[in-house]
Amino acid sequence: MDAAENFVFVDLETTGGSAAHDRITEVGIVRVEGGAVVDEWSSLVNPDCPIPSDIEAFTGISDAMVANAPRFAALAATLLDKLRGAVFVAHNARFDYSFLRSEFRKVGMNFSATVLCTVKLSRRLYPEHARHNLDAVIERHGLSCNARHRALGDALVLRDFWFKLRREIPAAELGAAQDQAVLAVVKLPANLPPDLPDELPDGPGVYRFFGADDALLYIGRSNSLRSRVLAQLGLEQGGSRDRQLAAEVRRVDWRQTAGELGALLLETEWTKTQKPLYNRQRNRHADSVTLRLAADGAGRVETQRVDSLAPEDLKTSFGVFHSEQDARKALTDIARAQQLCLKVLGLEQSAGSCFALQVGKCRGACTGKEPLALHRLRVQLALSALKIKSWPFPGRIALRDRGGRSYGGRGEHSGEWHVLDHWTYLGTARSEEDLAALSARDAGAAFDVDVYKILIRYFSHHPKLDWHDLRDATVGVS
Repeated sequence: MDAAENFVFVDLETTGGSAAHDRITEVGIVRVEGGAVVDEWSSLVNPDCPIPSDIEAFTGISDAMVANAPRFAALAATLLDKLRGAVFVAHNARFDYSFLRSEFRKVGMNFSATVLCTVKLSRRLYPEHARHNLDAVIERHGLSCNARHRALGDALVLRDFWFKLRREIPAAELGAAQDQAVLAVVKLPANLPPDLPDELPDGPGVYRFFGADDALLYIGRSNSLRSRVLAQLGLEQGGSRDRQLAAEVRRVDWRQTAGELGALLLETEWTKTQKPLYNRQRNRHADSVTLRLAADGAGRVETQRVDSLAPEDLKTSFGVFHSEQDARKALTDIARAQQLCLKVLGLEQSAGSCFALQVGKCRGACTGKEPLALHRLRVQLALSALKIKSWPFPGRIALRDRGGRSYGGRGEHSGEWHVLDHWTYLGTARSEEDLAALSARDAGAAFDVDVYKILIRYFSHHPKLDWHDLRDATVGVS
């Protein structure tokens, strides 16, 4: 790609982040030939669907603005002519390229080009910087933009960035960086739809593989849906480790989430309720048990199925074990380490003293030498590290997850609300209607081991949580 080649700097505004479901609302193009600008062009596009309020706030493009704009079909021939024969350059280029290819397919036209991503280019040339979104590029290079988040305004920024790089970066270094920033061409096997790589988003979410007769084969999650799905199907370098699964897949669908928390919660719910064929250990906690101090005060420790726990039981529940055998083994190991009495704990049935007392490894709770109250206290202390945490909120809550997903990969977090009740995940709200429905939904099981583990880990890494008590009827989604 030397200066004599043709480039089109492209930016789109859309109704959302998925080329499979959302539509274009504005196109901006700046064409450069032989190092000189030969065309600047933009147009609003009627998407034939409402523009979400958060997207309108982000771009400034409203339903009223696009009501009388041409539909993509009316612009397609002109647009294809303006793009033809040039390197397609965009910031987070897969987003813009995928949307355009999808729109062209809808009107029966094919479009393909060599695609250069200026995010990748910036990362290659300036690896010492952590941020490479367009705002960061503008600030770092002293660029200006008179119409940020409008298609032509952002396309002009990319043109200015490109010319600045040509002036300041040695040609050989810039050429090598460009080669690394060109998007790879993905080759699809015959059993998958050809538009799959274009439609898969780069953000977090959960995906499903379907086989013949639409049988559900597999559910997975990733912080980058596109990379994970294509890698698992063997469409990226390195291929798939599960050839049998990849060979059976006929259809893929997915749901994007704001961040990793939403993906973890949704994957857990889908896997449990939909029972995909290839997911392993999908019922890994179906027979899980916990250890509980017996209510009679005699010092025994009992096992209880985790799925039968009520919220008030958590105060006297310790650990989650795959089976009763695992729980009893763990308790035995703790007892031996702390010189607790296996007989009092209920782990040994014998007349008289326990065997451990006879060999000097019990303090005598079984014979009255150690008071039962003291023994019970030592049991509680020994088990304290395993204690299941009580629900830290007053009741059902909506937990906000801004995550890392951005509109078009451009850094504007959409966010979503996860509705939770005593370690049970009830669903995710993205609208007032969703929140109202989830607020009234029956919680079902009081304790979900998978959700518990996900949330405990999340809470430990996010000490400042944005949450609302759903007993407050004024809470809304924004």
